[in-house]
Amino acid sequence: MSERIIRKQEIVDDPWQVLRLTSGESAETVPLPAGPVLLPLAVWLARRDEALRRYEQPGVWLDSDEGPEMLADDCRRFAVIGINFPKFTDGRGYSSARLLRERYHYAGEIRAIGDVLQDQLFLMQRCGIDAYAVRADKDIEQALAGLRAFSENYQAAADQPLPLFRRRAKHAA
Repeated sequence: MSERIIRKQEIVDDPWQVLRLTSGESAETVPLPAGPVLLPLAVWLARRDEALRRYEQPGVWLDSDEGPEMLADDCRRFAVIGINFPKFTDGRGYSSARLLRERYHYAGEIRAIGDVLQDQLFLMQRCGIDAYAVRADKDIEQALAGLRAFSENYQAAADQPLPLFRRRAKHAA
């Protein structure tokens, strides 16, 4: 059974599975599952050629201590890039999302995984994240409603490159 996620402001069934290495498993030997899968960065780096042969559209995920520069040459190959938020207070993933969008011009789906809570979604969206695997013990419907809580942004960000004063001046002209 697939999980439900928020993707582009809608709750949808998600066929992607997240491969996580368990104790004793290595990136070089972990069995690769069939179907759409988000591979840990270590698995992608160790088995890139095998993954490209096996998956029509591979996916990868970055842990909070892994930067997107490791994917710079490959990021356009991925249908999905996941960013792990291991705990609510770890904000490094916000920077990774912005770098993927702004420096590496990644146009595919960026998905927040891990400890993803309603309070984080709006800022995640501003940083370029467009899909959210909300923590299983939280209400996904309520999280989606919270994502729509704000109607205007003052600052420029990945989702709106012009600040409000420039948008107003452009509209007035």
